Amino acid sequence: MLGINGGELLVLLLVAALVIGPERLPSYAEQFAGWVRRLRDVVRDTRRRVDDELGDAARDVDWAALDPRRYDPRRIVREALMEDVGTSAPPRAAARAAAATGGAAARPAGAWTGPAPFDDEAT
Repeated sequence: MLGINGGELLVLLLVAALVIGPERLPSYAEQFAGWVRRLRDVVRDTRRRVDDELGDAARDVDWAALDPRRYDPRRIVREALMEDVGTSAPPRAAARAAAATGGAAARPAGAWTGPAPFDDEAT
């Protein structure tokens, strides 16, 4: 909370009580409580409006995963490297396998068989 620990907060509250004085302290505490209530109402209404406007899409979002305090580049790289690539072979491996078998079996019908097209007038 703003870099203030419990002891410092207690000292600040004590200084505020001495500066404000015992006569005005109850009115200031009442005013502060009203501000906190209004802030709580604004937050509740904002959450309700976001839920109403976004609908089911907002319920599917994992807000905790988007917390910047959880951002760890090492974890992201580790998860990306550990992802299951799938059962299909990489393109180069598939090309090597096609070349080893003669290429006809792995080539789909209507595939380009000549060199790549080149247009010298293209920009």
